[in-house]
Amino acid sequence: MSVELYFNNEHASVTPGSSLFEYAESLGIRVPTSCLKQGKCKECLVEIVAGGECLSAPVAQEDHLLDNFRLSCRTRLVTDSGVVRCHTLRRGDMRIEKRAMRLPVQHQNLQLDPAVTREGERILLDGEIIDRRSGPIHGLAVDLGTTTVVIRLLNLETGEIIADAALENPQRFGGSEVMSRIHYDSTHRGKLLQRTLARYVNHAIEEFPVHPASIYEVVVAGNSTMRDLFFRLDVYSIGQSPYQSITELERAGGLRTTTSLTAPARRLLLRLNPKARAYGLPIISGHVGADAAACMLAVDIANAERLVAIMDIGTNTELIVGNKDKILAASCPAGPAFEGGNISCGMPGLPGAIERVRINDEGKADCSVIEGNEPQGICGSGLIDLLSELLRTGHLNTLGRFEHGDKRFVLHENGARPIYLNESDINELAQAKGANVAGLQIVFDEYGIGFEDLEVFYLAGGFGRHLNVEAAKRIGLIPNIDNTKILQVGNAAIEGACTALLSRSKRVELEDLVKRVRHCRLETHPGFFDYFVEGCQFKPFETMIQ
Repeated sequence: MSVELYFNNEHASVTPGSSLFEYAESLGIRVPTSCLKQGKCKECLVEIVAGGECLSAPVAQEDHLLDNFRLSCRTRLVTDSGVVRCHTLRRGDMRIEKRAMRLPVQHQNLQLDPAVTREGERILLDGEIIDRRSGPIHGLAVDLGTTTVVIRLLNLETGEIIADAALENPQRFGGSEVMSRIHYDSTHRGKLLQRTLARYVNHAIEEFPVHPASIYEVVVAGNSTMRDLFFRLDVYSIGQSPYQSITELERAGGLRTTTSLTAPARRLLLRLNPKARAYGLPIISGHVGADAAACMLAVDIANAERLVAIMDIGTNTELIVGNKDKILAASCPAGPAFEGGNISCGMPGLPGAIERVRINDEGKADCSVIEGNEPQGICGSGLIDLLSELLRTGHLNTLGRFEHGDKRFVLHENGARPIYLNESDINELAQAKGANVAGLQIVFDEYGIGFEDLEVFYLAGGFGRHLNVEAAKRIGLIPNIDNTKILQVGNAAIEGACTALLSRSKRVELEDLVKRVRHCRLETHPGFFDYFVEGCQFKPFETMIQ
């Protein structure tokens, strides 16, 4: 007898007795660790998708883990039959944009003015000597998403991109969205979320083609919770009305003049040059964080004459509307559905994810899969396509209910584990969409304009870069405006972080800019519920007038 083990994209028939870590080693799967399987570093996280009953009970070293997360070195196979499906949180090369596209300002065209400079062999930070080095000097730009983390290595003397890395945010063991992580951090000692993320970032840096000691500065973008967690701040206040970062409260109390953050990188447990500094971009207000600020820098909204909007769709969607004269912003608590979270067969944009769907005349799904692999699940762009196709072919009505008595739609028969979408999944997607639509309607309402008044609509982020615009308009995820106004620009937040890394003058500009932005608080707007309910329907939407 044997157990069928599906680990990442590998499969083996195994006998019981060993740990999941040991099975991973036998399959050639790299599992992050710093303690060599002693259960101390808490890095060897795996998510159990199926077959938990075949595994040993959690031990004390796993008390900090929620949901289906386990430490692979502490989890043993204890039955002699069954099926176990699990994956690490670095299960493949995530599809990331090497650079943002079609932006008015690219960091490659900046006049370089980094905080870290060289005079001969002397390395200076803000004009103060911190080291001596003859080789190249480097910096990191980091976009801390709730679901995904992107890291970019740059040469500070040339502005050249040396390497990129992307990984699933390992903090998911503390919850899939920001409010869950705020609660987790407030009820667990030891800054476990920050420590785990820092270790995963260190592992990614170790794979870069430069020595970590040549890295002297890190610029961090991310929503308010992700940024503050990374800088080891108390995030409790972000989870309580009026939902403000401690940096906002301290600025209001006269204890600081900015919401940006600086700290020695070693204090954040980053293994870089001992003198390296971390700089957290300023936040705007509430949940509208440093990632939104970075997007504003990337699209040069401070100097924009025309009226533009930026929408970075994710677990915490950022919305910004305006130009050099007036800027409004909001944050939409959409949750992880459009990034594959809380969806029965959902997954990130990894090899094996269905990314395109077309329902043919026979009612069957024709699917395109990232890297052409055997389908393992469906990612966000595939979900948008699928919803659009279900509507187009009459399988789904605008209320998100299957017609003809169907319980689910199967995209791919995958033996005992087909890939499908059911009404529970559709409900998750409807609520995520409703939050985004409500945010759009409220920000435009507060600005006093309609969607048709926009001149440019930037769709930012990896998800926005890869979604089918017509499908997104059909289901009502984005406004029903002319396609010529829509620019899919990719990861604008990482581009903004790169700009701040390479230009002190742009940092100064951003510090001033965030103070000019008016934050639209969705939760207190009288029209939120009506907008949300209307937005949960799957149909094209126009401007609603309250």
